[in-house]
Amino acid sequence: MKKSYLLLFALLQTYAYAQTKWTETRNGEIATVANKGGQTLGYTTTSGVKILTIDGYAFKDLNKNGKLDKYEDWRLPVDVRAKDLASKLSVEQIAGLMLYSRHQMIPTIPVGPFAGTYNGKPFTESGATPYDLSDQQKKFLKEDNVRHVLITSVQSPEVAAKWSNNVQAFVEGIGFGIPANNSSDPRNGTIATAEYNGGAGGAISMWPGSLGLAATFDPSVTQNFGHVAAQEYRALGIATALSPQVDMASDPRWNRVSGTFGENPWLAADMARAYIDGFQTSTGDKEIKDGWGYSSVNAMVKHWPGGGAGEGGRDAHYGFGKYAVYPGNNFNQHLIPFTDGAFKLNGKTSMAAAVMPYYTISFNQDKKNHENVANNYNKYIITDLLRNKYHYDGVVCTDWLVTGDETVINSFLSGKSWGMEKATLAERHYKILMAGVDQFGGNNDMAPVLEAYKMGVKEHGEKWMRERFEQSAVRLLRGSFRTGLFENPYLDPEKTKATVGKPEFMDAGYQAQLKSIVMLKNKGNVLPLQTGKTVYVPKKFTPAGKNFLGIPYPEKLEYPVNMDIVKKYFKVTDNPDEADYALVFISSPIGHVGYSEDDAKSGGNGYLPISLQYQPYIATDARATSIAGGDPLEKTTNRSYKGKTEHTTNVTDLAMVNDTYAKMKGKPVIVSVNINNPMVFGEFETNATAIIADFGVQGQASLDIMTGKVEPSALLPLQMPVDMQAVEKQFEDVPLDMKCYTDSEGHVYDFGYGLNWKGVIKDARTIKYTKTGVRP
Repeated sequence: MKKSYLLLFALLQTYAYAQTKWTETRNGEIATVANKGGQTLGYTTTSGVKILTIDGYAFKDLNKNGKLDKYEDWRLPVDVRAKDLASKLSVEQIAGLMLYSRHQMIPTIPVGPFAGTYNGKPFTESGATPYDLSDQQKKFLKEDNVRHVLITSVQSPEVAAKWSNNVQAFVEGIGFGIPANNSSDPRNGTIATAEYNGGAGGAISMWPGSLGLAATFDPSVTQNFGHVAAQEYRALGIATALSPQVDMASDPRWNRVSGTFGENPWLAADMARAYIDGFQTSTGDKEIKDGWGYSSVNAMVKHWPGGGAGEGGRDAHYGFGKYAVYPGNNFNQHLIPFTDGAFKLNGKTSMAAAVMPYYTISFNQDKKNHENVANNYNKYIITDLLRNKYHYDGVVCTDWLVTGDETVINSFLSGKSWGMEKATLAERHYKILMAGVDQFGGNNDMAPVLEAYKMGVKEHGEKWMRERFEQSAVRLLRGSFRTGLFENPYLDPEKTKATVGKPEFMDAGYQAQLKSIVMLKNKGNVLPLQTGKTVYVPKKFTPAGKNFLGIPYPEKLEYPVNMDIVKKYFKVTDNPDEADYALVFISSPIGHVGYSEDDAKSGGNGYLPISLQYQPYIATDARATSIAGGDPLEKTTNRSYKGKTEHTTNVTDLAMVNDTYAKMKGKPVIVSVNINNPMVFGEFETNATAIIADFGVQGQASLDIMTGKVEPSALLPLQMPVDMQAVEKQFEDVPLDMKCYTDSEGHVYDFGYGLNWKGVIKDARTIKYTKTGVRP
C-alpha cells in the first residue's frame, strides 16, 4: 500500500510539473522566471517575494499576501492593474508616487546641492561601492515612498545597472513591491574632442543636439535616435526620458533655444512625433501590448504650453524671467508641437506618456480665471486646455522646484513658485493638484502633499479627494506597468556593457552628426579642402567665470579641437605664413542671462539686454516699459533695459576670426561655429572664406565635412538676424519674424537655408518646411 501511495504521489508531481508553464534560473540573488507564452519575471530571493502558480503560469506575489491580485496579473490590461493597485494604496503611498526625486548622482558627491552620504560618511570614506544606495536614497524610497528617481551622472554603464538592481531589490521588499521608475534628462550629447573610430564602441552613443536633429529636416533621423537611445536607457535602468523639449524657439535670445527643434512649429511637431515614437515603441518579442514593452521609454514632453516667449528672451528658471509675453497674440501656435506632434504619434503608443509644464507665467493668457500664475499652478492651462480641450490623460509633472520658496531673484537653485510666492508650501501643492497636475518634480518629501490632501478633504470631502489621488496614481502607475517594470526590472550588467555605446549605435550617432552640419558660406568653392595640406589652428581663450550653478571655473587657453585628430587630415603649423588654410573653431556669442545684481545695487532695476553679437551692445531700441513685471523681491514692475549695455563673455572668439584673417594675408580662413542661439554673422562673415555651423558635434565630423568625406546637407532650423535691432523689433511669441543677414555672396541666412557642393539646397525638405511657418 505504501508503495502505491508513493507511486501515486510521484505521478501527481510529474503531472503538476507537466502542467507548469514556467522555469526559473538564478544569478546570485536575482531569480529569473520564464513563462512559456507569457511574460518573463524577475525578483530577488531576499525581498520576501514568492512565485504563485496560477493556471500553470508564474506570477510574483508582490504584496506577499499569498494570492494573485489583479495588479500582479500580467495577463490583464494596464488600466485594470493600475486601478486595482491604486485602490489598495494608502494616501501616504500615493503621495510618494506623486514625488519625483531631486537629481541623483551615482555615486553621490559629498558637497553641493546634490550631496549624499553612505552610513553617514562621504562616499570616499565610507567603504561603499559606487552602486550602493546613499542614505538619502534609502530614506526617500522607504520613508517617503518615492518611486520616480531622476538620475544624472553615472560612473559607468555597469555601475548604473548594478545600482538600478539594488534600487529595485530595495523597493521590492517594501509594501506593494512597486518598482522604481528611473529617469534621465538627455544624455546622448557629444564630446567635441572625442574621436570616432568605425567599429569601436564608446561610453554611450553621441548624437547632435536637438537643434542638430532639426537641422537634418529629416524626422527619420530623429526617430532612429529615439530608438537607439531607448535601448541604451533601458540597459542603464532608465524607463522615463525627461524629453523631448519641443518649445517653439520664437525668441532667439532664450538660453534654452539649443534644446529645441527650432522655430518652425510644424518641423518641431514632426520631430517631436518622431522622437517620441522612437523612444516609446517596442517591437517583436520586446512588445507587451499596444507598442509598449521592455525597450520602451516613457517620454515626458516639455514644456507645456511652450516656454520660448520669455520677455526679453529671459528664462523662467529665475525670478527675473518668470513672464512669457505675447505681443504678437500668438499663444496658440506654441501648442502645435504638442497637439500635432507629441499627442498625434504614428506609433501604437498614440501619445507622449507625460507632459511637463514650464515655469513661466503665460501672461494674460488665462481666458477663464484670469490668473497670472505659473503654468504648473494654472487650472486653465492644465485642465481646461491640456486635459479637456486636447483630451490628454497622461501624467502631468511639474518642472523642478516649482513649490520652493524664492530666496533670491537671480539664482538657478532658488524656488520657482511664480505667482504663488506668498502661499505656504502646502497651499502651493494643493493649488497644483487642483490645477490637474499629478506629480511634483524635485520633491523628495511627502509631507506637503499630505497637507494638501487634508486641505482637499476639508474643501471637497474625503471621498472626492481620495478619488482625485487615485486618479493621479493610475496615471503614474501606467508608466511602470507598460514598460514591464512590475514583471522584471532587473538588468544583466554584462548585457548593459554590451549594449550602451555599442559600435552600431556609435556609428548611427556619428552619421546623424554629419547630417546636422550646415554649410553657410563657400566662397570660390574653397570647400572641400585638400587633405595633407598645412593648416593653422588658433588657440581659444575662455575667461574665468561661473556656471549656471554658480560654481567658478578658471580661464583657459587651449586648442578648441583635438589636434591629434586634425593631424590625421592635415599637416599642422603654428605659423600662419606656412599654412595653406586656417581653421578657426568658435562658439556663438555667450551673453549673460539678462539681469545684473550689480546694476540693481547701483540704483538700476537690475535688467540688462541679452546680446547675440560679440561686440558690446547698447539696447537703444528696447521697450521703454516692459509688458509684464512684478516680484515680491522687486520694488519696480518695469523690467525695461532700454539704453543699457551688454558685453558677451567670449568676445575673444570674434578676435580669433579677425586676427587670423589678418595673419593669413588673403589665404583661406575656414570658420566652424558651434551655435547655441541665433547670432549676428555680420561681425566677421566677410573675413571668412567658408563657414560651417553645427549644433553639437564631434570636431571630427566638422573635419569630415571640410574635407569632403561627406557632402553637407543640413539646413538652418533658425533665422540668423541682420543685427540686434532686428532682434529687438521681433515679437517674443512669434517665430520667423526677423530680418535676416545677407552675406557677401548674396545668400540670406534664413530658416531652411543651407549649401551643398552645388550651391543653395532646394529639395523636398525646403518645400515642405517654409519660413512662413504654415502647415506643410
